[in-house]
Amino acid sequence: MSQDRWDPEMRAFTAMMEERGRAFPPVVMAPPLDAARASNDGPGLALAAAGGPRMAESADRWLPIRGRRLACRVHRPRTDRPLPAMVYIHGGGWVWGSIDTHDHIMRGYADAAGCAVVGPDYALSPEAPFPQALEECAAVVRWVARNGAEWGLDPARIVVGGDSAGGNLAVATALLLRETDPDLALRGLLLNYGVFDSRLDTPSYEEFATGHTLTREKMEFYWRCYAPREADRLHPLAAPLRADLRGLPPCLLHVAELDVLASENLAMERRLREAGVTVDATTFPGVLHGFLRATAHVKAADRAIAEAGSWLRRVMG
Repeated sequence: MSQDRWDPEMRAFTAMMEERGRAFPPVVMAPPLDAARASNDGPGLALAAAGGPRMAESADRWLPIRGRRLACRVHRPRTDRPLPAMVYIHGGGWVWGSIDTHDHIMRGYADAAGCAVVGPDYALSPEAPFPQALEECAAVVRWVARNGAEWGLDPARIVVGGDSAGGNLAVATALLLRETDPDLALRGLLLNYGVFDSRLDTPSYEEFATGHTLTREKMEFYWRCYAPREADRLHPLAAPLRADLRGLPPCLLHVAELDVLASENLAMERRLREAGVTVDATTFPGVLHGFLRATAHVKAADRAIAEAGSWLRRVMG
């Protein structure tokens, strides 16, 4: 694997996380996945807990969503007035990750934007295949829009964001709510290196199929878990690059250059612009998929958080 194009800080961070991973059993990508989740997520948990700014209030709250109690992590950088809110959906291929693995990222956004961040701990696949996670995330956004004042939130100023599979769920949530709740007006979508299509043959898949953390083999596994019925992988709410994107709110796309998903992210930018959506987009050179977890270690991650903070302040008003 050539690392000639890697940002030196990205290279050092990746080596550090690989070293931490050696303390855990190897990740086996086959159900049941409980042990694999512990190995996959474990190396980053201490990083997430220790990193990021401290909040005036951080709490776990529970919502009755689709027949179960769904945990939401709520971060508020200040408590003296209602705050605009971003519902931030964590990544992990719909299979891994949690509100704990992404806690430092959520707090980073809350601090940079001066907004509250609500992170839903949605059901993972393959135990909960498409569309359960999507429907849960949409239900959380509906609850915030109707009842967010109970948590010190401004229900009129909501952004939905996410990274990787969470970016997929973020744009799919907006598409679903566009149809089911047309009066629920989102202020924006923050889409970090999202999964936007089920094709695995794009130029970036060919270029970065192996050796760059997120591989084509892993993405094949994630799609089989999330959408075991092949027909569902073509559904516009599973592969939103195939959707009618008209009427979506302003979007900020952050793209990792050395990522199998780079091509579909650039395609999503084009499709959004063609649909008349206001788009800001930045490609970060030399970084890998998932680089946001490297805040305080990789300057590109810090720049991405700061840029998103400025954008969030603008669209939230």
